[in-house]
Amino acid sequence: MTSGDLWRMSDEYGEYALSPLPWYPGNLAWHLNLSRKQLRKNPALESFHEFLKHESEVGNITRQEAVSMVPPLFLNVQAGQHILDMCAAPGSKTFQLLEMIHQSKEPGLLPTALVIANDLKVQRCDVLIHNTKRMCTANLIVTNHEAQSFPSCSLAKDDSETYKDHCKPQRLEFDRVLCDVPCSGDGTLRKSHDLWRKWSSSMGNEFHLLQVDIAMRGIALLKVGGRMVYSTCSMNPVENEAVVAELLRRSGSSVELLDVSGELRELVRRPGLNTWKVNDRGSWFQTHEDVPDSRKNVILPSMFPSSTSIHESHTVYSSFAVNSECNVPLSRNFNIEDTNNFNCDTGGISSSNSTQSLGSKFPLYRCMRIVPHDQDGGAFFIAVIRKLSPLNENQVIKVRKTENLLLKNRTVKLQEQCQHRIVSEVLDDNKLLDEQKKLSLANQTSKDHNLIEVQMASDDVEYSQTESGDRSHRTNKLDYRHRWKGIDPVLFFKDEAVIKNIVSFFGIEESFSLEGRLVTRSTDNARRIYYISKSVRDILELNVQVGEQIKIASLGVKMFERHRSKDGCSCAYRLSYEGLSLLFPYMRKRILHASPVDFQHLLQYRTINFARFADARFGEEAASLMPGCCVVVLREGYQIADSIASDPSPIAIVCWRGKSTMNVLVSPADRKELLEYRFGIKAFKVEDEKSNENIDAFIS
Repeated sequence: MTSGDLWRMSDEYGEYALSPLPWYPGNLAWHLNLSRKQLRKNPALESFHEFLKHESEVGNITRQEAVSMVPPLFLNVQAGQHILDMCAAPGSKTFQLLEMIHQSKEPGLLPTALVIANDLKVQRCDVLIHNTKRMCTANLIVTNHEAQSFPSCSLAKDDSETYKDHCKPQRLEFDRVLCDVPCSGDGTLRKSHDLWRKWSSSMGNEFHLLQVDIAMRGIALLKVGGRMVYSTCSMNPVENEAVVAELLRRSGSSVELLDVSGELRELVRRPGLNTWKVNDRGSWFQTHEDVPDSRKNVILPSMFPSSTSIHESHTVYSSFAVNSECNVPLSRNFNIEDTNNFNCDTGGISSSNSTQSLGSKFPLYRCMRIVPHDQDGGAFFIAVIRKLSPLNENQVIKVRKTENLLLKNRTVKLQEQCQHRIVSEVLDDNKLLDEQKKLSLANQTSKDHNLIEVQMASDDVEYSQTESGDRSHRTNKLDYRHRWKGIDPVLFFKDEAVIKNIVSFFGIEESFSLEGRLVTRSTDNARRIYYISKSVRDILELNVQVGEQIKIASLGVKMFERHRSKDGCSCAYRLSYEGLSLLFPYMRKRILHASPVDFQHLLQYRTINFARFADARFGEEAASLMPGCCVVVLREGYQIADSIASDPSPIAIVCWRGKSTMNVLVSPADRKELLEYRFGIKAFKVEDEKSNENIDAFIS
């Protein structure tokens, strides 16, 4: 599609079809003023649609809802910081964070920063891995935990011992925490039309306590002086201002709600609410005292703006018997048909005798509300919190005791009927994964806030755990390699003979250290070897020391793969194209330089006989090279080899020198991207193949 096509589309729809978002730094985000239907159905946009799909696959662009890109910007990420994305899938915000830490690095060096992206469900972790894999970063760990129970892996008994060893962490803490929690998702109603059939004004009540728990865990994991961003794609104050107020209430003087009105000034936003009512079964209430006794165990004091203290918010639970008819867990979607008709704010029914709503004592105006009609987008709520001092652990423990007791009483009857965890899903995760793998342009980056899973409280809940989450005394007897069922262990690759062979074969410089940076997921005869940054290595070592408390789904970048070739290669491993950009600046062997014609032919035909190269000298060099993996670099003009090798960003591909042919070991999508970007060839077709399996068969 040409720029003229876009301008014609702009004229047709009355405004620019493609324009930069004024509030996003560096013009790195653009708004496409075309609906999904227009993009898919309009013949004039077919080539542009294909362009978007392909560029998304190779990682050049990420397509997501504009407002969902806002929360990471308020984290104010700095170089060298450790960042936690608590509810990360499908991964668009994680991708943003990775871009931020790589932009802040020194040229030619790995960033010292780290991102841990967590999600509850294995299927959603798969989507997260698929989306972040395009970044090819060694500074990412993907974990699979309930966000409200994310481990802190502490070796220190208290804060005074945390920094005894300044070289290695003693406790897992973060400089920045992104807490984009599950929610009712009513801020997505403009694009998610199916939600209109299910939505009610009381829908957010069931998420409230879970959101508080997740955010409190985020604060506990935050370093003193660190910043946490709490966000939802909901406009319900019970999920937003009420949660923030409860966080401030519980944390006391340990945290503060920041005024960030001076940041991203071009972003249109509105202040947070100070007063609101709470809806339950069609009735609106101004205070918790107005709620009927039979519902006071469901409609919590912390949902109201007038709640003033932890004790006031939670001691009320013991005063009322639990009605068995109301034993609906906080994280379970109720049956809409069973609820009463609900009313709007102006016409709702309230049993309150008060003449006006009581306002919150907290400065909730510092929160941000982004509403759809201000910027023609979705809705979002954002609050920025800074940690000033360690939390009062006794206070936190007391609140958790009360909550678990309440949750236990409310779920006794449910546990008799169902012994497994309760999952409420509006979006089918399997379909989500399929769409991602098929490179659909469906906007998957708005959080699937309707997906939630809560573990039922049990009789043996241990309340003695403190903020540090130290459970090392219970895990000493565990074999860390078998800590998590269904998840392959992360093992440091320590075969010195193999490592020396790899270093010698590819001529890897000493400045690119492999010692302690290589890991594998195989217990023997490692098929794939991953490279990790120093910051990731430190976390892995800490995790091993505490008995593998972190459930790791993925980490690092794939650097080497075992091959099955019988060509007589002296090295058992070949390079992975994913890790080439990281390793190439430090390679001094196995490098060939091809003319533009031969480079193009390799990308087009994938296999070329030595005698058929346009440049006979290149064919002779390839024939004289020992069999095995090599790197072919595009030779531009009259540049000499040394200048190309010293350039950290040349155009290069991984190849296999076979018996009589040079074979390209690059996925069809990446080959297509190189052909179109460098040579302007649009006719290249992406083969329908499983790249790794075909590559292995190709060099066997």
